[in-house]
Amino acid sequence: MINTDTKHQHKYDANGKQLCCTLEEKINNKTDKQTGCCTVDYKSEHSDDDGHDHSGGDQTTFQMFLPSIISFILLLVAISFDNYFTQTWFTGWVRIVWYIIAYIPVGFPVLKEAFESIRKGEIFSEFLLMCIATIGAFVIGVYPEGVAVMLFYSIGEIFQTLAVQRAKTNIKLLLDQRPDEATVMNGENATVKKASEITIGEIIQLKPGEKLALDGKLLSDTASFNTAALTGESKPDTKQKGETVLAGMINLNTVVLVEVTTAYTDSKLSKILEMVQEATSKKAPTELFIRKFAKIYTPIVVLLAVAISALPMFFVDNYIFRDWLYRALVFLVISCPCALVISIPLGYFGGIGAASKNGILFKGSNFLDLMASIVVVVMDKTGTLTKGVFKVQKVVAVDIPEADLIKYTAALETKSTHPVGTAIIEYAKGSEKNVSVTDVEEIAGHGLKGKVDENEILAGNVKLMKKFNISYDADIDNTPFTIIVIAINQKYAGYFLIADEIKEDANEAIKSLHSINVKTVMLSGDKQAVVDAIAKELNIDLAYGDLLPENKVEKVEELKKQNLKIAFVGDGVNDAPVVALADAGIAMGGLGSDATIETADIVIQNDQPLKIFTAINIGKKTKQIVYQNIALAFAVKAIVLVLGAGGLATMWEAVFADVGVALLAILNAVRIQRMKF
Repeated sequence: MINTDTKHQHKYDANGKQLCCTLEEKINNKTDKQTGCCTVDYKSEHSDDDGHDHSGGDQTTFQMFLPSIISFILLLVAISFDNYFTQTWFTGWVRIVWYIIAYIPVGFPVLKEAFESIRKGEIFSEFLLMCIATIGAFVIGVYPEGVAVMLFYSIGEIFQTLAVQRAKTNIKLLLDQRPDEATVMNGENATVKKASEITIGEIIQLKPGEKLALDGKLLSDTASFNTAALTGESKPDTKQKGETVLAGMINLNTVVLVEVTTAYTDSKLSKILEMVQEATSKKAPTELFIRKFAKIYTPIVVLLAVAISALPMFFVDNYIFRDWLYRALVFLVISCPCALVISIPLGYFGGIGAASKNGILFKGSNFLDLMASIVVVVMDKTGTLTKGVFKVQKVVAVDIPEADLIKYTAALETKSTHPVGTAIIEYAKGSEKNVSVTDVEEIAGHGLKGKVDENEILAGNVKLMKKFNISYDADIDNTPFTIIVIAINQKYAGYFLIADEIKEDANEAIKSLHSINVKTVMLSGDKQAVVDAIAKELNIDLAYGDLLPENKVEKVEELKKQNLKIAFVGDGVNDAPVVALADAGIAMGGLGSDATIETADIVIQNDQPLKIFTAINIGKKTKQIVYQNIALAFAVKAIVLVLGAGGLATMWEAVFADVGVALLAILNAVRIQRMKF
């Protein structure tokens, strides 16, 4: 059984042993050896495999490069004394010691890492390869090459560290969005409290420019917020009194009051951070393969190097051990797998970071791979393609001014709690006030009857008109959307067309998906006529209405039987089973239920359907970059390995090829973070 300390977000086993660090501890390199807190973190995605640590600690860039600079200067001076400014004293033991001193600043950390890896049982690490190659170079007397190999290897490691730190910055930015303190109002008194100590129901005062610390409900009449940290959208979001505001939003205008509705550890931002924290633990198949490959590949390379140096003894005339050992050392240098082991996880991490910037949260790099192969996107209608809010789309007035029709109907609807009535009242914008409403009667399944300013008003569906034998426009019967028909004093006076409003970017989202040959399917509990109308307007391939939650599951199962890679997008509690069933479950996280967000593999923070296309696009780009790195590394290494084994490549060429490939792969991996999606 696993227990969770929600206050500190630590996890413990049944014996009380801590299993994992908090995200803050991971990011800031804080580990607790006594509790056994895990050390796998964002700074070193492959630390669990080869002992790398690309954290850089608290060092500045200059401090990181300082050992390499010292080694480089000593190496240049030594090469100058050897070849250009010959010194009589620079021979024998003096020369050897000079090169050893030049070697120590860059070589000692690698020798130490190799020893630590062997002590842990990880004998065949890339550290061991570099140690064998450089010490071997010293043994056969090629001191400059021995120092140069370790020097350029160390420089490559520093660039890898800088690349990982840059990727890690995206996660730190998320952490920085939530302030540690907030101003709490107690009547007229303002008190600054720690955000973690603020309870549900307390009132927070938020000044312009301040970030909200906890989720809550807006008490002020209106306010504009910057929501970029949560949604990736730079456009200000205006909220009205009573609407939900989330931790991480920045107040843009006037001082506002917010009532806390969610505990600090349960806020949307906390859930986002937990999702990102766990994302790196779910590796993509490509990443897992490369890690397993590296563990098998490295000992094979060592054995081949031994074979290259020893076997020619039995087949080659004039065998010179020193020459063949040199070839074996060149072979070891170029075979170092670091370019693959770091650049591929970094590529996936870059994809997760790029998605986070765009308000999309992947719960693991495996889902980046999965999204790249999606061929069908199944979407729930309400909340995904439509806003889930009834709005008056059209008003038709017959033999009465439109303003009067709106005023009378809205006044009557103030006596009802039906969502359709609420839509009409909102549309009236207060014109229904100061109007006399009496004798209101609700006729079940039909609508309302009452007197407004002494006029008898009937407002309801066509069944209400038929009940009172009032003739109306016959075209109304053919309209798929909700129609509220109005009669005044027993005479047909017009109607209100009410529908769930389609999201602004829904049309563009469907077009974009079709542009990459992804089929679109819409599922809904609404009547088929409504679903067909929306499907026609958005050009959706297939649309099914009148569905219960279990019917949605059946439709997705039918598609899966065709061996199609399917993504399902939904937001409601009843969508959770379908989200879990699909190959990739996507939740609309802004208004979506916690159950759906928890079940989903990918969360879209701002509820925009266009982000579905963005998520697929990021998945495709990430996979493309990862495959480019694999091809580059294998191609260059294969060529130089053959040249080295054949004696056509020196150790200088080997080290430049190894470091060069690693740096190119890393630069390619971080490229995705600069891309615009």
